[in-house]
Amino acid sequence: MPKTKAKPSPFPAEPALLRAPRAVIVGASSGIGAALARRLAAEGHRVAVLARDKARLAALCAEITATHGEVRAVAYPHDVTDLKAIPALFQRLVKDLGGIDVFVYCAGVTIPVGIDEFDGDKDQQMLQTNLAGALAWLGRAAALFQGAGAGQLVGISSVAGDRGRVLNPAYNASKAGLDAYLEGLRNRLTRRGVHVLTVKPGFVDTEQLKGSPRVFAVISPEKAADGIWKAMRARKQLVYVPWFWRYLMLVIRLIPSFIFRRLSF
Repeated sequence: MPKTKAKPSPFPAEPALLRAPRAVIVGASSGIGAALARRLAAEGHRVAVLARDKARLAALCAEITATHGEVRAVAYPHDVTDLKAIPALFQRLVKDLGGIDVFVYCAGVTIPVGIDEFDGDKDQQMLQTNLAGALAWLGRAAALFQGAGAGQLVGISSVAGDRGRVLNPAYNASKAGLDAYLEGLRNRLTRRGVHVLTVKPGFVDTEQLKGSPRVFAVISPEKAADGIWKAMRARKQLVYVPWFWRYLMLVIRLIPSFIFRRLSF
């Protein structure tokens, strides 16, 4: 049988010595993911952007190409809850990019629930997107980076993972689980030359904010992306965005349980 001709990479060819760093961002159609894609492209990265919304991904890539005058971002439509599609898509990304240097998991969803509501379907949607999808993607990237002895993993978690609150226990649990997973990867991979960064944003002006009944000190996705990029460059292990959330959450973590359970946030 005749061999199927391999599809060429959508990224322009580059001399090996001038090869730009390659980044993958899962959850990049809007918000922090899109802002971080723009920032990484501006810093010289070739970026593969993944999300469900094909139209938004296409618009983002067109904007980045128009800004820089060359292809620096390519769209790969993907639903992170489709776990079976991940192995083949990951291999395609490695092939198209010619390797991966930075992997960012930014996909996340907040679904509002009432304080007396228990909805298993909502809980599963949050767990599948925020945690199961993260583990499936980050695990693939971790294995690749471990073998290479280099690479940078970035997981976008949330201050919501620092403690279980009454308003949305499943969302808190999904982010706490992601925190623990990223810490485990960091403890495993640091000795292998791989950097793992946990990002814990506060309130960012994104679509997810619609699911938060009480907000304050809201920042733009661009400001969040700036903080993340600085933490990546500094090789930090954990960063709160903005910085003051580190101290606010320290106070919240120190509140005794018998008092904390009486609070309504």
